[in-house]
Amino acid sequence: MRAFEQLLQRTRDFAEDLAAKRRERQERHHLDPTDFRRLADIGFLRASVPVAQGGLWDDARRSVRALSDAHRLLAAGDSSLALAASMHPGVLAFWRDTGSPKGDATAWEAQKRLVFETTLAGAWWGTITSEPGSGGDVGRTRASARPDPGAPGGWRVTGEKHFGSGSGVTSYMITTALPEGEAEPAWFFLAVHGVAWDGSTGMTLRAEWDGFGMAATDSHAFAFRDFPATRFAWPGHWREVIEGTGGSTTMFQVAVILGVTDAAMAHVQRLLRAREAAAVTAFDKVEWVAAEREAWLIRQAYEAGLRALERHGRARRETSMAKASIALLAESLLTRLCRIAGGGAYARRSPLGHWFEDVRAMGFLRPPWSLALEGLYALGRDAEPYQAPV
Repeated sequence: MRAFEQLLQRTRDFAEDLAAKRRERQERHHLDPTDFRRLADIGFLRASVPVAQGGLWDDARRSVRALSDAHRLLAAGDSSLALAASMHPGVLAFWRDTGSPKGDATAWEAQKRLVFETTLAGAWWGTITSEPGSGGDVGRTRASARPDPGAPGGWRVTGEKHFGSGSGVTSYMITTALPEGEAEPAWFFLAVHGVAWDGSTGMTLRAEWDGFGMAATDSHAFAFRDFPATRFAWPGHWREVIEGTGGSTTMFQVAVILGVTDAAMAHVQRLLRAREAAAVTAFDKVEWVAAEREAWLIRQAYEAGLRALERHGRARRETSMAKASIALLAESLLTRLCRIAGGGAYARRSPLGHWFEDVRAMGFLRPPWSLALEGLYALGRDAEPYQAPV
């Protein structure tokens, strides 16, 4: 735990540096690779790799809180940077937290070692699974994959993809595609470090990210044509790979929302304390107390998700419930804080309007509400029946 304590302190120091330049950073529309080099120096790359492979991660029970708290601290300084960075431990969970297939697991274990070795060598991992028209459901891919023994990785992927957070910074991105002759999609990863986006490599930039929220995550859209790809070494079990992460991926994203609300509450508290007593109206007081109540509920939901993972190691329903609850509460909380601040909240020199759109973006995009709630309903079918406490 000593290593994670150092990670948290270094992250806190970095977040303070980021917050000191908040106005300028919130106006950005692109990530800065320098920030990711500093995150690597702080220890974010090692923190996602298992101890057995030379990293800091023990298991979800012992490590998820520290790494989630690190993303929470980072988000209080720069939410876009934190969200893009949170994709990395979330993607590595596909190999780190899913265990091994039954039978011969030689290929899977070898691929896991390869993935962790690239990370320790400085590679950032991300995801570009979403597709236009899919509703955020990665299983509804229209991308295709064909085997090609001559291609790096042995496959080539063709299709339209978007929401590639961290584009230009990540070295590898995971995605889904339908292999030729198969009925179910499969997971692949793409080596994208230094690859040109002009189509000459099979990767064409369709649109730079221009979101109202999380404006500098570089969540660009691309078209891939016969792009070299490596298939996950656990074929035929794409759903098991997703479910095997157990909920840790969700908590890293939840932590980003929490970091935004932390910073927003502190900002408006300073505004209220700077006003003369007579200038703090009854409306301000009612809205502030309501915001405090919602902030308290957000913290309780975050704590519930973490404790469920710490207790059971896997807690997909509890962490998904925490995320849905926090996303809704955060949007309401930021609305109240903007009301207290008044019209100035939407001046670009104020951070509040940016934060408001950031938390809304998290609710709409990670994943879309319809898919998120359908998933919660499905997970609830096997839950314990409701009953009155005895």
